[in-house]
Amino acid sequence: MKTLKALAATALLALGMNAQAAQHSHTEHDHSTAEGMQMHQQLVQKEAQEMLADGEVRKVDKSAGKITIKHGPLPNLGMGAMTMVFRAADSTMLDQLKAGDRIRFHADTINGALTLMRYEQHD
Repeated sequence: MKTLKALAATALLALGMNAQAAQHSHTEHDHSTAEGMQMHQQLVQKEAQEMLADGEVRKVDKSAGKITIKHGPLPNLGMGAMTMVFRAADSTMLDQLKAGDRIRFHADTINGALTLMRYEQHD
């Protein structure tokens, strides 16, 4: 009988702790508040910033919409440092770039082609 009472008490305690933990978890990760939305946006921005690779523009071919970049590792593409040609996601991106420019950039594979998605000029 004591064992049954102990088991019942343990079960009730566990249920109460799970309910309290669930309530705490909900409030910790509630993105509906302004503070929660701001924290989420900062996290997304940080992740996006970490996805930028260092590179040096070697050649810009505006007529073909392509750019050659000597770059560091591209973890999201599983590539090491090398020099390669990227298609520009938007040809107007190439208007501001010239050989020798140092950039931080994000590239992805779009329709089977390595594509420069965005960049920031870097000193």
